[in-house]
Amino acid sequence: MPIRINQLDVTDDVSVKNTVQAILSETGRIDVLVNNAGYGLNGAFEDLAMDEIKAQYETNVFGLIRTTQSVLPIMRRQKSGIIVNISSGAGRFGFPGSSAYISTKFAVEGLSESMSYELEPFGIKVVLVEPGVIRTNFVTVVAKKSQDPNSPYSQIMQKTATVFENMMANASSSPDIVAKVVLNAVTNENPNLRYLAGKDVETWLDSKRNMSDEEFYKMMKQNLMK
Repeated sequence: MPIRINQLDVTDDVSVKNTVQAILSETGRIDVLVNNAGYGLNGAFEDLAMDEIKAQYETNVFGLIRTTQSVLPIMRRQKSGIIVNISSGAGRFGFPGSSAYISTKFAVEGLSESMSYELEPFGIKVVLVEPGVIRTNFVTVVAKKSQDPNSPYSQIMQKTATVFENMMANASSSPDIVAKVVLNAVTNENPNLRYLAGKDVETWLDSKRNMSDEEFYKMMKQNLMK
C-alpha cells in the first residue's frame, strides 16, 4: 500500500482538524493514531522562561490532546481503533536538566492510563511506548537563560550536557526498535498498556523497581552529575 503524507501542525487546531477530515474523506476511517511529535527543552527549572515551558507543553502534551480528541469520535463510531502515544523512559523517572520535558512525559503517561479506562468500552485501545536513548535527529532546545555562563546552575548543566551528548553519540538503539514495538502493538489484538523500547530503558526501570527512591536518586546523581 502506498504511503500518503499530509502536513500537520499539532499546535494548530485548524491544521489538525483539516488533516483528520482529509484522511477521513479519502479512506472513510481511521484505525491507528501514533502521537510522536515532540522535542526536548533543556535547562535548570529556575532558568526556564514561562513562554519556553508553555511552548514545550503545547507540542508535547496539548498537541497530543488535539490529535487524539480529533480522532476519538471517528474511532467510537467504528467501535475500534488504537492510539499509540510515544512517551519516554523519562515518563517514569526524573533527572536533572530536563524538568520541562520530563514533566510533559509524566503528563502523557497519566493522561494515557486514565483514557484507557474510558475508551475500552468503545473498542479503542491506548498504548504507551517508552523509548530509551535512540539514535535520531531529535530536536533539543536549550533555554535562553540556561545558556548564560553566569547562571547558578551552569556547572550542573555543563556536566549533564556532557553526559547526554556521550549517551546520544554512543546510543546503540536505532529508530527501528521503536518502529517494531509500535508495529507489534498495533497488530496485537490485546496490546499491553506499556511497552519499553531499548535495553537502556529496560535497565533503568529495572533499577527503579528494585531500588529505594534514595538509592535510585544516588545512582542517577552519580551517573549524570559526575
